[in-house]
Amino acid sequence: MFDPVIEVLVLAAVALIVLSRLYMALGRGGNDRPVQRPSTSAAPSENNLAELAERRERRVNAERPIFTGPAASGLEDIYNADNSFSVSGFMQGAKSAYTMIVGAFAKGDRAALRPLLDDDVYEAWDAAITARETNGDKTFELLRVRRAEIESAELDGNTARVVVRYEAELGDGEITRTAKELWTFMRNVKGSDPNWILDDVDTVA
Repeated sequence: MFDPVIEVLVLAAVALIVLSRLYMALGRGGNDRPVQRPSTSAAPSENNLAELAERRERRVNAERPIFTGPAASGLEDIYNADNSFSVSGFMQGAKSAYTMIVGAFAKGDRAALRPLLDDDVYEAWDAAITARETNGDKTFELLRVRRAEIESAELDGNTARVVVRYEAELGDGEITRTAKELWTFMRNVKGSDPNWILDDVDTVA
């Protein structure tokens, strides 16, 4: 029988030898030099910083929309002031706004019109509704929108204005006529309200 104390000492010696060899094997490279692990605290070189900046600029330019047409300069100014602006998103809203506003005007729905119109436009349309109701004139309703496209755009301080040319068919059940108008929508690009309101309406030939 082995003495328990001697047995423990032998096992401890064997373990020490094994651990020592593992350390030598794992802690050294093939040329018996300690393995050099990359330092995580090393500062990036100037070349790396320049490359990162260039990649970031390329990514930003790739994501930046390209504006074309006569309104391109104004649209770009609006985008520079508010990067959430997009032509497709604006036009989708402008078409919906035209349908809602013309429909509310035809019904004489002042409550629906009020938040969509600037003060001057609302006062003019309110007076037109009152005159129509007084005289008993027929109401022309929207049949379809033939055309809707951006005519011009500008940024005046924090106020963005986009003019949209509309061509639509209106009817009263008996007569059909074509409406050709320029609607100016405006919005404070620094404000919290993302909605555009109708600022002006002009009739065109």
